[in-house]
Amino acid sequence: MRPGSTAPRLPLLPYRKPTEGRDYWVLDNALPNADEVRARSLARTDWYEGYPHKPESWPGMRAMPALEPDELTHLETWVRKVTGASRLWVQAATADGETLNHNCVQVVGYNECEPRPHTDSRALCRYAAVLYLNPHVPDSCGTTFYRQRLPGGQRGGNTVQPPHHNLVEALGTRYVPGDSFVDDVEIPHRYNRLLVYRANMIHSATGYWGQTLETKRMAAVFFWMA
Repeated sequence: MRPGSTAPRLPLLPYRKPTEGRDYWVLDNALPNADEVRARSLARTDWYEGYPHKPESWPGMRAMPALEPDELTHLETWVRKVTGASRLWVQAATADGETLNHNCVQVVGYNECEPRPHTDSRALCRYAAVLYLNPHVPDSCGTTFYRQRLPGGQRGGNTVQPPHHNLVEALGTRYVPGDSFVDDVEIPHRYNRLLVYRANMIHSATGYWGQTLETKRMAAVFFWMA
């Protein structure tokens, strides 16, 4: 960009205030055996490493599957009930090979990533969810929903609609100024809390925590088509 030039104005997205019971749903004490799930995750030896350990775009470590079939069924029964979805399924990869890591446990430390506002692909899911699995992580490491911050400080939208599948397509670029988004609604971290939300809303982990496997933010993530 030439000195004195300004960044192009980004498209204005539609806005829909994130509302519990309509756009997101919270279930505390989601699993009866959360301690067992956490212990099982801590004992794993099949982790895949991301940034900064390996040259990957995603941070920390991840492994699959996070939950056993009966544990996943327990959560999906509740998700269908509260969203009204008659069926949930995991969408196959798109024609260009795009996919999502469903039922995946992720562990990310405070120095391994920062909040990254994004949406999940509409081609692959309608609902996304996160299950928090570390009882020692503070409230500030939950999930935040964002909206656009426009020039002059005005607020813009927060959702991706057809024909676009994700935020990059909707904005027309992957690279935006660091102040392009502002917090809208924050959901605090709680151990064994399941947060389900519409995947086309701009969101991110609010923050990360810890420096060891035992202390880092641990969460299982899920992506469902409906």
